[in-house]
Amino acid sequence: MGKDTIRILAIESSCDETAAAVVENGRKVLSNIISSQIALHTLYGGVVPEIASRKHIEKINQVITEALRQADMTLADMDAIAVTYGPGLVGALLVGVAEAKAISYASGKTLIGVHHIEGHISANYIENKDLEPPFLCLVVSGGHTHLVRVADYGRYEILGRTRDDAAGEAFDKVARAIGLGYPGGPKIEKASMKGNAGAIAFPRAKVADNPYDFSFSGVKSAVLNYINGCKMKNIEIIPEDIAASFQKAVVDVLVEHAMHAVQEYHAEKFAIAGGVASNSVLRESMRAACEKRGVSFYHPSPILCTDNAAMIGAAAYYEYLGGTRHGWDLNAVPNLKLGER
Repeated sequence: MGKDTIRILAIESSCDETAAAVVENGRKVLSNIISSQIALHTLYGGVVPEIASRKHIEKINQVITEALRQADMTLADMDAIAVTYGPGLVGALLVGVAEAKAISYASGKTLIGVHHIEGHISANYIENKDLEPPFLCLVVSGGHTHLVRVADYGRYEILGRTRDDAAGEAFDKVARAIGLGYPGGPKIEKASMKGNAGAIAFPRAKVADNPYDFSFSGVKSAVLNYINGCKMKNIEIIPEDIAASFQKAVVDVLVEHAMHAVQEYHAEKFAIAGGVASNSVLRESMRAACEKRGVSFYHPSPILCTDNAAMIGAAAYYEYLGGTRHGWDLNAVPNLKLGER
């Protein structure tokens, strides 16, 4: 194959998934290996950074070897090595960055550092071959809630972000409060299927100085206050109703902000990304809202919503074409802003 085929070995270790993938031309995934630590962190009710870092060290060589094996390729077949270098847990990021730099140095392959949120956005390119910028994208995960205007490959404008808790973080905290445990997102969604979403009127917060910014600490506090109130008044607590009502409050805000942006920016394409984007209620609500306005709606499969390396490989391809190259001074940047280099 000629130079028109670019293959990238991608590594992702920003939180508690150790992942590696081989991606061809940004959209064709030849392998996507994910080693999850969910069972381990469930014991502690959330991710413990030091344990996550240690597990990454144990697993990273294995997932890379398996990614190359499944793709039936070697390092010699790669054009570049890509890695998430921020944002995320600094210890976890450092494991991936050190690994990628070592492989790049030993193999003589180009090194490309990728922004984690850019990876989530780029997950949409893998299964939606027709999707090209410009479009709007809502990134909702455990650590981030961003409404982003994707002007071009590698060019982003953040229209809105959370002022406090990310949507996924609020899901985790509410799940813990009603006794569902970790991880909160899937457990809230499952419980809500048996609950009444109209049972409790939880607040929908608006941020005065930016209609696209989010705030989820209020609805989280409202849930905690509701539970405490029920206990004090000896009223029965129905976890399924709380889960369904809370989920609806969060989804309503996400959809409302997103459609406001669609209208103002005359967007014809809208995408969602990130771990919370695998929530079926959010997907269906967003799909209905887009259909109503004649807007094309895109989303990745659930496996590409949660942290994975295929999305990092997709983002890295367009960074590679755009001339992004990193040297041995590449470092983990836990608070890296989208659009920074």
